[in-house]
Amino acid sequence: MSGDLSTAIRKALLTGDKRAKVMRTRALVRGWRTGKLASRFSVTVPDRPNWPAGLEVLPPAQMPRRGKGGSAKTRIALWHSLAHIEFVAIDLALDIVGRFGEEMGEAFIADFLAVAADEAMHFALIERHLSTMDAQYGDLPVHDGLWQSASDTAHDVGARLAVVPLVLEARGLDVTPATLARVERQGDSRGAAILRRILDDEIRHVLAGSRHFAAYCAGTGKTPEIQWKLLVKRYFRGSLKPPFNDSARLAAGLSREFYAGIV
Repeated sequence: MSGDLSTAIRKALLTGDKRAKVMRTRALVRGWRTGKLASRFSVTVPDRPNWPAGLEVLPPAQMPRRGKGGSAKTRIALWHSLAHIEFVAIDLALDIVGRFGEEMGEAFIADFLAVAADEAMHFALIERHLSTMDAQYGDLPVHDGLWQSASDTAHDVGARLAVVPLVLEARGLDVTPATLARVERQGDSRGAAILRRILDDEIRHVLAGSRHFAAYCAGTGKTPEIQWKLLVKRYFRGSLKPPFNDSARLAAGLSREFYAGIV
């Protein structure tokens, strides 16, 4: 792979086939790291990415409720939901580089291409795990809520950083330990190992978001804690509720004072 980073990102975003999206994401990250893809941004990213043909996308309020038992159906629903989160996370990471990379510079590009590579790996691991249950991504409906946050913040890198890494991914730090405990109770050692890997990687992802949000605020003369709260109230459609995983958030650069008073 050689040429222009933005062209490769656009091609990956417009790839709907799940395996091809993973492969193209890995290839473009490798191409950029080896110097075959230059940090040029000659084309724009699409308004929204392509997803697998036949994937049923519902409004969040219309999603069927997922049970909390240990039945095969419930386990598949859990892992399918996790697969969707990671699949959309690939597109979120690619989009932030393609949309804001030229403005933010090489360190930003490096960090979020690394995030894209991680998310592609996470999706592949979960998809493989789903296959052991005779299931695959696309078997169940999904919602568009995660990408809606990207659409709402497409005009402003500060808003995007405030909402995607520092709300959506940070929320993953809060909820993953409970999911991990549930999976361990089910005796799913392979699934537990996948979740532990994801949790470790997500700390780095939130840390990258925290670091670049601080740089953005420094460049615009804003106080990060104040500006984050303003942007979240303006652009995040959901609510932030405890409990918070304070130790994981602190490791990711988010002190309790940073998000105090937001709930």
